[in-house]
Amino acid sequence: MSLFVLYLLLLKAVITSFSGLTSLPVIRHDLVEQRRVLTDRQLNAAVAAGRTAPGPNGLYIVSVGYFVAGVPGACTACLAMMTPAFLIIPMLRYLGARADRPAVKSAIQCVMVAAAGLVVNSTVPLARDALTGPLAVGIALSSFLFLALTRKDTFWVVLGSATIGLLGKLL
Repeated sequence: MSLFVLYLLLLKAVITSFSGLTSLPVIRHDLVEQRRVLTDRQLNAAVAAGRTAPGPNGLYIVSVGYFVAGVPGACTACLAMMTPAFLIIPMLRYLGARADRPAVKSAIQCVMVAAAGLVVNSTVPLARDALTGPLAVGIALSSFLFLALTRKDTFWVVLGSATIGLLGKLL
């Protein structure tokens, strides 16, 4: 895959998402299902790498670029991730006070609901690939409950999950 096509695909994913992992369905569709240059396992690894690194939630896109085309792919993905930041200033100047209109707010809310549905839709195949045994399912359920019931940082989930996973491999 050429770096220009990779840039365009990742730019499409970044521009059509609101933040973080909402670009996941677009990336999975384009790179895993359509072009088959990435596997679900690699996408899972990219998300895990992006979530453990400090910075924005969408940082996993750099790992996706790396899996597809090595270091040049990672640089291309980083550029695709930064491009919307350079485009938003002229867009905000153009939109100005239009963003406060009820029709615009309703449209944004509809897009956010649709994005949530797409994230759920793309998460199911990734979960099927990642949850390979009872230990992995237990870690996933306990992590979900921990995050849902407490206000603790995800760092503790990553640390606890890694510890339990390593202990499961050793025993």
